[in-house]
Amino acid sequence: MNWLDTIAQGILLGGLYALFAAGLSLVFGIMRLVNLAHGDLIVFAAFLILLLVSLLGLHPFVAALIAAPLMFSAGWVLQYHLLNRTLGKDILPPLLVTFGLSIVIQNGLLEGFTADSRRISTGALETASVSLGPINVGVMPMLTFGSAILAIIALNQLIYRTSIGRAFRATSDDVTTAGLMGIRPQRIFAMATGLAMVVVTIAALFLGTRANFDPTSGPARLIYAFEAVIIGGLGSLWGTLAGGIILGVAQTIGAAVNPEWQILAGHLAFLLVLLFKPRGLFPRAVD
Repeated sequence: MNWLDTIAQGILLGGLYALFAAGLSLVFGIMRLVNLAHGDLIVFAAFLILLLVSLLGLHPFVAALIAAPLMFSAGWVLQYHLLNRTLGKDILPPLLVTFGLSIVIQNGLLEGFTADSRRISTGALETASVSLGPINVGVMPMLTFGSAILAIIALNQLIYRTSIGRAFRATSDDVTTAGLMGIRPQRIFAMATGLAMVVVTIAALFLGTRANFDPTSGPARLIYAFEAVIIGGLGSLWGTLAGGIILGVAQTIGAAVNPEWQILAGHLAFLLVLLFKPRGLFPRAVD
């Protein structure tokens, strides 16, 4: 058994989990919103990319470029006209509404695409690999991991180097004071969800090109996203990447020992981190 190859594959798999989790982490960090429909939105974006590829004959990466602004708009409208109404001191309304949204998305996709499993073809990229010393690494996993790093760098630059980022941080710290300073929290929250949906589109692209998906795949993606966010620390984007890597490595090691242990090993790693670091590895201050 080549443990170096196993660990490398786990690290690259962690990039996919980090993409699943980055949008969730962004939304939670800014507005303390736990979106139970996050996984289903990833699957929805994957079907949108598949539809663009099928109808227009586009390459999946080009289709994702078209899908990203559409998902941004959908996220903005969803947050501004629906989810903003649920925000407050009580965490139950957002949970109930996003749970209902999850059911609506799943059933809508079942009606539109049936329960058949789908996959987005990338042609030769699916099997392309490069040699890195003693191991061979797939091009698509490397692109996934690189995209996760670029997405997190871009989000961090946006949050800490731009005026909209300052508005994000001000609104996150104190909504009332931010409103008195001329910031419109409802629009800021909508912008944050729109950006999260762009990251969701990137995650959907690599989900659809690396694995089969169907209308009921969302909850499993949500669990991986939650675990990566919590392992890394709530609100920490780089922590989300670390959480995804830990989850990915645990799963690949578990699968190497026994294929039936893959998912279990990831959950056990999650529980071990919670046991020793209940607030995650890199927690941010959360009121």
